[in-house]
Amino acid sequence: MTNSIDPVALGVFVFFFVLVTVMGFVAAKWRKPDTLAHIDEWGLGGRQFGTWITWFLVGGDFYTAYTVIAVPAVVYSIGAYGFFALPYTIIVYPFVFAVMPLIWKVAKDNNYVTAGDVVYGRYGSRSLEAAIAATGVIATMPYIALQLVGMAAVLKALNLAGLFTGFGLSETVAGEVPLVIAFLILALYTYSSGLRAPALIAFVKDIMIYIAVLAAVIIVPAKLGGYGAVFHAAGEALDGKVAASGGKLAAGLVLKPGQVLPYATLALGSALAAFMYPHTLTGIFASNSATTIRKNAVLLPAYTLLLGLLALLGYMGLAAHLKVADKNDVVPALFQAMFPSWFAGFAFAAVAIGALVPAAVMSIGAANLFTRNFWKAYVNPEVTPAGEANVAKITSIGVKLGALVFIVALPTQFALDLQLLGGMWILQTFPAVVFGLFTGWFRAPALLVGWAVGFITGTSLIYADGMKPLHTIVLGDSKVTLYTGLIALAVNVAVALVVNIAVPVGSRVQPAQ
Repeated sequence: MTNSIDPVALGVFVFFFVLVTVMGFVAAKWRKPDTLAHIDEWGLGGRQFGTWITWFLVGGDFYTAYTVIAVPAVVYSIGAYGFFALPYTIIVYPFVFAVMPLIWKVAKDNNYVTAGDVVYGRYGSRSLEAAIAATGVIATMPYIALQLVGMAAVLKALNLAGLFTGFGLSETVAGEVPLVIAFLILALYTYSSGLRAPALIAFVKDIMIYIAVLAAVIIVPAKLGGYGAVFHAAGEALDGKVAASGGKLAAGLVLKPGQVLPYATLALGSALAAFMYPHTLTGIFASNSATTIRKNAVLLPAYTLLLGLLALLGYMGLAAHLKVADKNDVVPALFQAMFPSWFAGFAFAAVAIGALVPAAVMSIGAANLFTRNFWKAYVNPEVTPAGEANVAKITSIGVKLGALVFIVALPTQFALDLQLLGGMWILQTFPAVVFGLFTGWFRAPALLVGWAVGFITGTSLIYADGMKPLHTIVLGDSKVTLYTGLIALAVNVAVALVVNIAVPVGSRVQPAQ
């Protein structure tokens, strides 16, 4: 990566960043309601988004800047294991087709805004509601911070720190200034326009990423001798990494036999967790009908194709013999090495804008949770719709600032570690959110105890395993390695079943129709 500022790349980057900033503020007038002083309008866009807007919005917050940076980085580091994101994004859409229209209908009929609302409406338990809401907020914070990791990678490639070192700032502080400016701008137009801002910007963001990735998967292999040469060179590079580690690194162009089960469970667990996050549920609740959600379950796999192409950039980085100090730099380095400055600037802008859309939706989802399931539940039960909207707006700024402080003050690796926990944590909300849609058999105390035991078990295992998402279970002479989140979910459900049978029967709930 270069150590000087490329004025052409920087100019293209700034142009597109300014464009989406203007769009963010203009979005307040897009499909303008009578007032934005209502959480339905500010936080859910009036629940009026049709098929195409929902497709861009859900795709925009599901396939994030961190996805664009991290998936190729994992493939660059360890090879085939990084492709687990492909099967999980295939598995998840039948689940979306079957379950999400039900949860949308429950939310629409009862004016629910969050998963916490759905759970409280089903079980009437403030404790269970608070547990689900708190898990959503906690799991979302490192996810927002990781959008900053993606943006930081392209800002570093542009060497924007050089613009600020002349003001007497240290290189480290100067490197954070562009990041702070970008997210302050994001905070302002999200405050102004709510969910309409990321929904409108998502059109530009997704088109730009598609252009950048399609250009990369056509032009880069052509420069490297074709895909056969890319895979051959990537395989040799990964074998070299394994040899250099003395066989300790589990890397390769294809999966080893012992990696198949952990790979499969990681994909399954990730699929079950994906639409439990507040930001993905926000996109679902903002849809205008159950039919819109079903259509999107059919159309969204197009993003899986994009993800597969993105992952291939990791192999291309190996084939191009790129040497980067941080594996997250591989995609920016690849664009700098293989493309003219103007297109590298375009690709960097696509990644940076790809951070803004999901970060905005994530902060809105977390703000909705705080407003509905903490502020309204415990602080001011009589809060007006306008008051709810104001609390959500202020909270969304606080969430973004919290994520910003998080990533600036703590090492990047700490954010990555917490993201591993975040996926496991949010998976523990699955029984409380989903089971009540189909059966009234489970009761709140059982689900609450199951959530607590699953949460603690998963956290303990990941911590004991050195912040790795996989855990090895020893059964006599046999060893089985599984995704820790799925192990914790199994414990969660088992405990809930036992407690539900043991605790005297109270009121039952009716499943969603």
